[in-house]
Amino acid sequence: MYDEVRKTDPAIAEILDQELDRQRSQLEMIASENFTSRAVMETMGSTLTNKYAEGYPGKRYYGGCVHVDEAESLAKKRAMALFGAERANVQPHSGSTANMTAYLAFLKPGDKILGLSLSHGGHLTHGHPVNFSGLLFEALHYEVSPGTETIDYDKLRDQALAERPRMIVGGASAYPRFWDYEKLRSIADEVDAMLLFDMAHIAGLVAGGAHPSPVPHCDVVTSTTHKTLRGPRGGLVLSRKEHFKAINKMNFPGIQGGPLMHVIAAKAVCFRECMQDDFKDYAKAMVANAAALGEALLERGFHLVSGGTDNHLLLVNVTNKGLTGKDMEALLEHVGITCNKNTVPFDQESPFVTSGVRLGTPALTTRGMGVNEMARIASIIDGAVQNREDEEALNGLRKQAEELCREFPLYPGM
Repeated sequence: MYDEVRKTDPAIAEILDQELDRQRSQLEMIASENFTSRAVMETMGSTLTNKYAEGYPGKRYYGGCVHVDEAESLAKKRAMALFGAERANVQPHSGSTANMTAYLAFLKPGDKILGLSLSHGGHLTHGHPVNFSGLLFEALHYEVSPGTETIDYDKLRDQALAERPRMIVGGASAYPRFWDYEKLRSIADEVDAMLLFDMAHIAGLVAGGAHPSPVPHCDVVTSTTHKTLRGPRGGLVLSRKEHFKAINKMNFPGIQGGPLMHVIAAKAVCFRECMQDDFKDYAKAMVANAAALGEALLERGFHLVSGGTDNHLLLVNVTNKGLTGKDMEALLEHVGITCNKNTVPFDQESPFVTSGVRLGTPALTTRGMGVNEMARIASIIDGAVQNREDEEALNGLRKQAEELCREFPLYPGM
């Protein structure tokens, strides 16, 4: 593996080796991370990386695009079929640029958008003041209810009626529950707003039939193609046909120049993989694993935001364990579990410290782990908290995590 890199740049080859070893030997529980197939990785490293292809299939600004046109057309066709969408743009480099494309296609600077607050589970690109979405637009935010820690759609409706946003934004990066798309659509219609849903986190669950789809209810749906979709790092915009011209024009030439054709071809591979029956099983397993992990943590006295999960992730408030999110992230890394600190609703800590961690099952499920392994992982997590001052005990827990990794090898043969 990496033979040519070893000849050309041994330092980078060593880093690649070390990263592969890290991924193999740790329990990856960052909810936004996953392991692609070898086919996706091979496509990412293909000769398509050499091709400039500004424009769209059949309408390029460069010659020699016959084959990349075929790849992009396949990616678009498969994305539309996979999600039941009328149109698809597969060129966005990321979820953030997909959102930028959707916003600027329909909004003017200063227009109001209404999205879920970042500290309540939303995303940076849903109007946070340090992000382009908060700098360009008048960003307003709805929150979850203090009691249930879930979205109160009646309160959201009242807020929308009072503020009259031009666009309502659904979707989240740390919200473990189903969304009520019909209520969002009703609210948007009542205030004459466009409805955008960012399904970056749940796209794979939607594709696999393990989660309801926002596509039939929304004007525009954006997504990443990694996370639960298990594809290359990139973005995607799905829309109704009447909005597609504006989206295409804003993506190029409005925001991006040359598309990443090697990534777009890898997206096509990913979408084909997602159409197979075994991906449906995978999507259901992600949800079942998250539920099992949540139940096991509840039994051990952990506080789960909203009391559980309907999808692939858990948001755990560790305040009652005497820890901050920053402490918990470092503690779990010490025992071989990779996760991320995360704000929780009504958090009293700073975003750099937080009161919680976010745990996800996509990567563990890709390795083949199931509900029995989730119980073992919950035991490791609890053991780390209980024995956080005992280095010998923590080392023993790390060995348990490493044994789990050996039982479910990653990329054997690489």
